[in-house]
Amino acid sequence: MTTDPGFRSSLGFDATLGLELDHVSTVEVTAHLDPDDRHRQPYGLVHGGVYCAIVESLGSVGSATYAIDRGMVGSVGLSNSTDFLRSHRDGRLEARATPIHQGRTQQLWLVEITRASDHETVARGQLRTYNLVSDEAIGGTGA
Repeated sequence: MTTDPGFRSSLGFDATLGLELDHVSTVEVTAHLDPDDRHRQPYGLVHGGVYCAIVESLGSVGSATYAIDRGMVGSVGLSNSTDFLRSHRDGRLEARATPIHQGRTQQLWLVEITRASDHETVARGQLRTYNLVSDEAIGGTGA
């Protein structure tokens, strides 16, 4: 179980989203988000896409950490399935990702997103990833 401090700071889309990674290892990733107006849909609720993005981000970071720990290049997402369970408007959201399966070629991660105020689950999702043994196939750059 390796903890990779390189994934601790949010970059790119995660930074735009305001997602802050708290803990990263090969068996658990935790993060938090403090929603504001940019995260809400017209009814004032946190947009479902925010939850999908959190599932994608945490599952990807955990999956990549596992793959890199085993000498691979990283991993890429194959599918994201997110369920919205409760509405949320204001206050911190906390997320935790744990692996369901970590194999030679694929991984499956479960991500649960809860309200910090009452610890009720507001969304949960699964991310399936593919472990990359070479960077030649990333983004169509290889044959």
